[in-house]
Amino acid sequence: MSVYQPIGVISMSVYQPIGVTSISVYQHIGVISMSVFPPFPLYVSCRASSTLDLLLVAPANSPLQYPIQGFTVVPLKGTPIPGLGVYAPERQIYKVSLVVSRGVLSVKPIGMDGLVEGDGSAYLNITALGADKLNTILGRVHYTSTVYRLRTGDLVHFIFEKHNATFPVVIEQASVPIIFDPGEDINSQVTITTKTFLRYFELNTMIYSIRQYYKTMKIIIADDSFNPIKVNGSDIEQYFMPPAQGWFAGRTLAVSQVTTKYLLWVDDDFYFTEYTKIEKLVEVMESMPELDMVSSMVGRSGFSYRMTYEEGEEDEGGCLMRFRGPHEETVPGFPQCYLSNVVINFFLARTDSLRKVLFDPRLKRAAHSQFFVDAFGKLLIAHCNHVVVDHQTKRPGNDKYLSFRKKNENDENRRLYFFKNHFSCINLRAD
Repeated sequence: MSVYQPIGVISMSVYQPIGVTSISVYQHIGVISMSVFPPFPLYVSCRASSTLDLLLVAPANSPLQYPIQGFTVVPLKGTPIPGLGVYAPERQIYKVSLVVSRGVLSVKPIGMDGLVEGDGSAYLNITALGADKLNTILGRVHYTSTVYRLRTGDLVHFIFEKHNATFPVVIEQASVPIIFDPGEDINSQVTITTKTFLRYFELNTMIYSIRQYYKTMKIIIADDSFNPIKVNGSDIEQYFMPPAQGWFAGRTLAVSQVTTKYLLWVDDDFYFTEYTKIEKLVEVMESMPELDMVSSMVGRSGFSYRMTYEEGEEDEGGCLMRFRGPHEETVPGFPQCYLSNVVINFFLARTDSLRKVLFDPRLKRAAHSQFFVDAFGKLLIAHCNHVVVDHQTKRPGNDKYLSFRKKNENDENRRLYFFKNHFSCINLRAD
């Protein structure tokens, strides 16, 4: 074998770059002066970075040094590989190979420190007459992906004599941040959203209670009633839907119209009191940027469940289990708030987070756990007990509303669970 052939047993067929066409558009679209806006960090819905994002370089124990975590590149863009090095006892000649499968490797500039073969291809063979010269070349090695994906990866095989190390490359397209005006007070930070159907008395009673404490907070109403009635009042947006479209369709409509950083979801028969302090829920969310949603108490009720999910075999589907009570972990600084997976229907959520899940419009009447099943693994949720909203006393006589409310949707739920969610088993009973 030639010294310039990559060492190892990896099939060379994977080294062929995948051709893509990259189109760059540099059209000038105008410049807006940013002096009229607050500093950028004040606008961004900041989310905490993970320790998995940190760049970690393996010390030369092998004697190879390379990044073991945190090497992330933009698709189709050359990026220097940090931390590459060989720290071995002195020898007359040093030879290393680097091999990838979803990109190309290059040395920029190649220089005169050694011999480089395979520049611009899926493998590099580097030969140098000293460790310093070799490491100088390794410090100029760049990786460029040949695939455009929003998030994927590659493996770099780093080979020196009998030592063979492999480290990951994360290929990720950075997303545009979702920017929200932080607002001047609670009324401009939060939008109250609700869905109503044939319950105008309860709806107006709730709005009256809200205005005792939050005079100018926007209220968004999705209304699919028969013969809809206009709800009067300032800072109220009422969206009329075709009749009887259902709870989840209305929720999706209401959430789509929110422009504030947070939204508070309420049922149309809630009643605000002096203990309904939205500010306290905002404090919890602001303290933990990873948190997507926080719920609290409806009267004396504040159920909270945790779930587990095992993926199972691909052809069989996974298994979801629900258990009574939240997780043991609390939100830092808020011992009354526990992390959870299923919470009661009174919650504050980050608008951009909630829009990533939304609500399945096929579920029209009885649908609560279904949203949290779809949100499992996507949203970080907590339940607190220090904010309370009341429930209005149920009024007799609304038979038409009850005739819709009590419609059985168990068959539709089963179809969604076992087909859409690809479950082989599910237990939503809280044990």
